[in-house]
Amino acid sequence: MQRVLVMGSSGSGKSTFARRLSEMTGVPFVSLDALYWKPGWVKSDTAEFRGRLTEVALQPHWIMDGNFPSHLVELRRDACDTVIWFDLPRWSCMLGIMKRIAGSYGSVRPEMAEGCPERIDFEFFRYVWTYRRQQRPKLLDYFGGLRADQSLVCFTDRAQASDYLKEIALKQNRESVH
Repeated sequence: MQRVLVMGSSGSGKSTFARRLSEMTGVPFVSLDALYWKPGWVKSDTAEFRGRLTEVALQPHWIMDGNFPSHLVELRRDACDTVIWFDLPRWSCMLGIMKRIAGSYGSVRPEMAEGCPERIDFEFFRYVWTYRRQQRPKLLDYFGGLRADQSLVCFTDRAQASDYLKEIALKQNRESVH
């Protein structure tokens, strides 16, 4: 795994997973939110975001967290060797964002752009609430464009993601012994 996309609904745990995977493997972590947002929750214009994303996607190694499927989808999909998809139920993602807000309200999370503190945003709640119905079909189409040499790993609960990280740690320990 040299170029990994970590995708799924907000609140699913994808950022936490991507950071942990990066720490374990030494592959650099890239947050699409940090590339896209400017201080004060100002959106980047398309050309500016495209330039930043293209520069990162052409790097030899990354673990890229985030969806943004409408922006340069083919570039990211074609460049990756692995897609890790958090396909969690709506209630799990809603609980995830509620916990996140409670734990970091008013501060900037590690994967966010500077000047974008955690906040209560009802439009964002609606996005997460409708994610499975509106965004999931788009992701399924997106995954349909993967090549035979690319891997798709799907988690339907957080325990599967934790087990996956434990397997990687065990594999690394076995390799370091030999």
